[in-house]
Amino acid sequence: MFIEKRALNEIYKKINEVLLRMGGTFGRLLSHLWGQKEIRVLILGLDGAGKTTILYRMQVGEVITTVPTIGFNMETLCYKNIKFNVWDLGGQTSIRPYWRCYYTCTQAIIYVIDSTDIQRLSATTKELNAILNEKELSNIDLLVFANKQDAPNALNIEEISETLNLVDMKERNWTIIPTSAITGEGLNEGLDWLVNSIKNQNNGS
Repeated sequence: MFIEKRALNEIYKKINEVLLRMGGTFGRLLSHLWGQKEIRVLILGLDGAGKTTILYRMQVGEVITTVPTIGFNMETLCYKNIKFNVWDLGGQTSIRPYWRCYYTCTQAIIYVIDSTDIQRLSATTKELNAILNEKELSNIDLLVFANKQDAPNALNIEEISETLNLVDMKERNWTIIPTSAITGEGLNEGLDWLVNSIKNQNNGS
């Protein structure tokens, strides 16, 4: 009895799906055995803020030429025995409504601000407030990168914090760090803050 090629392809497809699921489960098991914690992080912000440049600067340690993100980039970043699964979502106006499709199981947000884009500070404040009002993102850690601090016309973090109303956030763990995706300033400091926040959560649980 011969199996049709189409049916055989379906069988191979099902087998592949099972193997992929097994691989993911096995990876999580190894992470548990080795003591490596996995954290899902979203990098959000308006287009042109430097999200993708920051992602790859943190991952490979150098500036990578990027293009505007249409959709998302997903990369794994291992830092101080924590595996960060980082989702970099496009920031164009037409893409922002789809951010919420990625909120489930998110444990931290990195929100990137273009410190030189004074004209759109109100727009980025509006987007940040909308994000933080989402039920799925209540009480998760918020790390704000005030990017492009190497530019001479960049606003300082005090000015940005005031505009974003960060000081009014009493029930959320947050911080804002002056950064430059070009020089790498502040990026490790931000990751250190996330690592410490995660450890504190574990100690408190």
